[in-house]
Amino acid sequence: MTTDKKDSRFFRFLKLPMYLWTLVFVFVSLTYVIGLSFMGRGELIGVDGLFTLANYARLREPQYLKVLLNSLKLAALTTVLCLSIGYPFGYLMARLKPGARTVVLMLLIVPFWTNSLIRIFGWRILLMGNGPLNTFLQNLGLIEKPLKLLNTEGAVFLGMVYALLPLMIMPSSNAVEKLDYSVVEAARDLGAGPLKAFFTITVPLTLPGLMAGCVLVFIPSMGLFFLNDMLGGGKTLLTGNLIQNLINSRDLPMASALSALMLLVTGAVIALYRKVGGSSGQLSMF
Repeated sequence: MTTDKKDSRFFRFLKLPMYLWTLVFVFVSLTYVIGLSFMGRGELIGVDGLFTLANYARLREPQYLKVLLNSLKLAALTTVLCLSIGYPFGYLMARLKPGARTVVLMLLIVPFWTNSLIRIFGWRILLMGNGPLNTFLQNLGLIEKPLKLLNTEGAVFLGMVYALLPLMIMPSSNAVEKLDYSVVEAARDLGAGPLKAFFTITVPLTLPGLMAGCVLVFIPSMGLFFLNDMLGGGKTLLTGNLIQNLINSRDLPMASALSALMLLVTGAVIALYRKVGGSSGQLSMF
């Protein structure tokens, strides 16, 4: 047996755990969810085993469309704000000296060492009627009575941006680091001003990283239902909340159909990302 054949078998053996993981935790689980979505609701185990398209037909009902549109709206707004903050932040971070960049990167990553529920609970305490923020504003005489900051759509929006902003900063910074600044300098030498060079050279060349950040923010924001529960009081139903409620009520087929719809939306977003020039490496670098 030649050395090349031995190496080929060795690398195939190393890939075996990845194949097993994909088969058990991706293919089998997705097949199970999609299969449930084509079954009717049963009393004993939650499904009756009969093939039906009724669950997908119910997705056209107003209550489901309203929740889906609310989720898409919140995800879009979250992505736009994260883009407005994260791209400039990532650009400036990439332009720092290596030592300063490492410090900023560490400050960005450190919050992830704490459980996300604990961090969001900290925001809940901060936004409470008798919390630090309202107390501070009252002590300054800026308000007479506490503002209603908690259990609002604004609180959910704030929590979304806080939780997902690093996912916009990281790929943006990585794309700017790989940028060939000689192209920007050439544009400046040819008479382009700073803003024109930024929007005509820097932004197009870093677009894959920018789009990767948008995908990494948009997709999770569709399903972070615990943020709505903790900061919004569950007043505004999102897709994740609706799926949770359907599971709690043992309507597994309808929950599966809604999950399949979310998979379709996710696939469409990723396909759009790939079409505009993104690469799978940008999404998998984390």
